[in-house]
Amino acid sequence: MPSPLRALRLGLIILLILIGTALSASWAMQHAKRQAMQADARRASEQLTLYANGLHTLIERYRALPAVLALDPQLIDALRGPVGEPLQRVLNHKLERINGAANSSTLELLDHTGLAVAASNWRLPTTYVGSNYGFRPYFKQTRVKGRGSFYAVGVTSGVPGYFLSSAVTDEQGRFLGAMVVKLEFPELEREWRQGNDDVLLVSDARGITFIANQNGWRYRELLPLSDDDRAELAQTRQYDKQPLIPLQHQLLSRFDERSTLRRVKGPEGSADYLWESLPLTTEGWTLHLLRKPQVSEDARNAALLGAAVWLSLAFAVLFVSQRLRIARLRQRSREELTRLVEARTRELRTAQEGLVQSAKLAALGQMSAALAHEINQPLTTQRMQLETLRLLLDHGRIEQARQALEPLEHMLTRMAALTGHLKTFARNSPGGLRERLDLAGVVDQALELMDTRLRSEQVEVALYLARPAWVRGDAIRLEQVLINLLRNALDAMLDKPYKRLEIRIEAGDGQWRLSVLDSGGGIAQADLAKVFDPFFTTKPVGEGLGLGLAISYGIVHEAGGQLQVDNLPGGARFTLTLPRDLEPAC
Repeated sequence: MPSPLRALRLGLIILLILIGTALSASWAMQHAKRQAMQADARRASEQLTLYANGLHTLIERYRALPAVLALDPQLIDALRGPVGEPLQRVLNHKLERINGAANSSTLELLDHTGLAVAASNWRLPTTYVGSNYGFRPYFKQTRVKGRGSFYAVGVTSGVPGYFLSSAVTDEQGRFLGAMVVKLEFPELEREWRQGNDDVLLVSDARGITFIANQNGWRYRELLPLSDDDRAELAQTRQYDKQPLIPLQHQLLSRFDERSTLRRVKGPEGSADYLWESLPLTTEGWTLHLLRKPQVSEDARNAALLGAAVWLSLAFAVLFVSQRLRIARLRQRSREELTRLVEARTRELRTAQEGLVQSAKLAALGQMSAALAHEINQPLTTQRMQLETLRLLLDHGRIEQARQALEPLEHMLTRMAALTGHLKTFARNSPGGLRERLDLAGVVDQALELMDTRLRSEQVEVALYLARPAWVRGDAIRLEQVLINLLRNALDAMLDKPYKRLEIRIEAGDGQWRLSVLDSGGGIAQADLAKVFDPFFTTKPVGEGLGLGLAISYGIVHEAGGQLQVDNLPGGARFTLTLPRDLEPAC
């Protein structure tokens, strides 16, 4: 081959090698950058899930608070008519005290027009008392659906927060007003900001950011607003006088549905960000995490490795295998994290739903020792009677043996009834059950469980029970209510020389009225209006959480009835009323 042709071929080969090396290095570098950003995006997505879980947990901690307070008899009575200055002062102090105990931002009570008749911040110049919030969406939602939620800047205080509300209704379900709790998130923003250069944002359904851990990012428009949106924002005054500034951003690359690379013109100028988004479906919000991508020496090393692919296929295979192994480890880590989050969520839900069951089991624990003693004595007697029965049978005295079986059978029946009541009482009732039942039978079951303590404390029990007293409800939960009332009565009579317990079931106007009267001296007049408040108790520290009567009140209210308390000469009387049910068909 002529020398010029060899030189030309060699030149072409070298050129192809150089071009191939350059292309391989370039492709490998770009691929490595994208892989690094995808890995960073996955880590950001996992971190975003933790932030979302923390925000969700914070909100869920207070979601039930307005619903519980809406059952407060004092608040319900206050909204039945005009609230005068003395009553308003009482309500203000009460909400201030509850707000401090719950560690919420603000509590306010609105009447049926949306006028704030009481608030926990009544001492401040920016108090809500006297302001009308009927135009707020959360109040309109509460009127229609029974509860509402809305994030907005306070028109009175100018402080933004999340408003959760629940309807206050009378016994007939008529709307009287709304109980509202306001949550503010400055501590959450400070926590997100500490030691973190990432930008964390929370936006509403319109794409307006209202929570941000960095200055200058709040009240930015992530999406263009329509004229209708602006008109509604002006009407609801959601962000009041805050100027809404569009946030300019350009899509550069998309990794998945919620992960992108964007060029953002932020408060400090333009920069590229890995942008992760996570919908918060419960609130209708979206959580965003913006992180500047970190390009390290891995990209340059990848270029060298990409060029080496031309020289060593084996090295390339090892490289790919290593990358796949790392990807699998990351996938397993993400799945494990997801399982942990789901397990924690289930635990929180179980703890919330098990509050009633926990109170019931606490009562069961206090009765268990006495019932064990109650069962142990018949067992000892039965062993002796069995020995007697064996002797009678050995001597052929069949008739006397048959007579000896009768008391044995009676004791076994009583033991079976006791254990049967315990098993039934301990069963976790889901609530909401509306079966036909005899209220007198519920009294019988409760007295059976409390029989040991009644006899040991020498309590005189007087029963005046109309039978049958047909109602609709959950027998287990109504039994729990009655046991709570009996235990409170016994506690009140503990140090009294004369102990008498009177239980009555009487027919009223379309309802059955069950009353429990004790000789414990009664309840202090100042405490009568607070006995059904959550966490209120007159017992010494360590002997009660003040939840028994609050839970009982909720159970009776759920069954469509009422639970009331008053004082009679010598003691206190708790009265439970339930609607009368039709007599069962024969």
